[in-house]
Amino acid sequence: MYNIAIDGPAGAGKSTIAKIVAKKLGYIYVDTGAMYRTLALSCFRAEIAASEQEKVVENCRSVKVTLGYEDGTQKVYLNGEDVSAEIRQEEIGNMTSAIAVYPPVREIMVAMQKQIAKENNVVMDGRDIGTVVLPDADLKIYLTASARTRAERRYKELTEKGQECNIDEIEADIIERDYRDMHREVSPLKQADDAVLVDSSQMDIEQVVEKIISLV
Repeated sequence: MYNIAIDGPAGAGKSTIAKIVAKKLGYIYVDTGAMYRTLALSCFRAEIAASEQEKVVENCRSVKVTLGYEDGTQKVYLNGEDVSAEIRQEEIGNMTSAIAVYPPVREIMVAMQKQIAKENNVVMDGRDIGTVVLPDADLKIYLTASARTRAERRYKELTEKGQECNIDEIEADIIERDYRDMHREVSPLKQADDAVLVDSSQMDIEQVVEKIISLV
């Protein structure tokens, strides 16, 4: 099996790039964020508050999260039920970041992700894929861009959706999130020693994709 790990800070375009690379290579794209969101959804449905750590962990141990494809679109399943749309709700997103900090929840998720990678050719993106989840990945990429570039991309995305926003505030949020991700106790964001650094500040999506495929 061939495993590609893509790590990097928020807003670097990891998911967009990983999906395209996976499609071009015919690999499975493992959306780690969607998997965490599915665990959060199962807790939400069970009416467990994010602050109830023991109940959260117990619940997460009892569920099964799997990935699949229907008509070329990736789906995520909770105990066999397609929850791809439901996990995108704002309240589920908020709950996800609250429960993802619990070490046992991360352990459960890492075990699931390792199993998927063992059985399939995968492209997996996140914050700690090359360092924790797939330390033996065949190719590791650390994808980044300047905070300003990432803020500009996010600003464009939001304004196109008709949302009002302030680019300086977005940049400040990105810098704060970078700091939080890099300094958290469990699995902090860092570039793996054997990862290839790809700075996309001056590159478009297609150029980044081509660079990664050439490395494969």
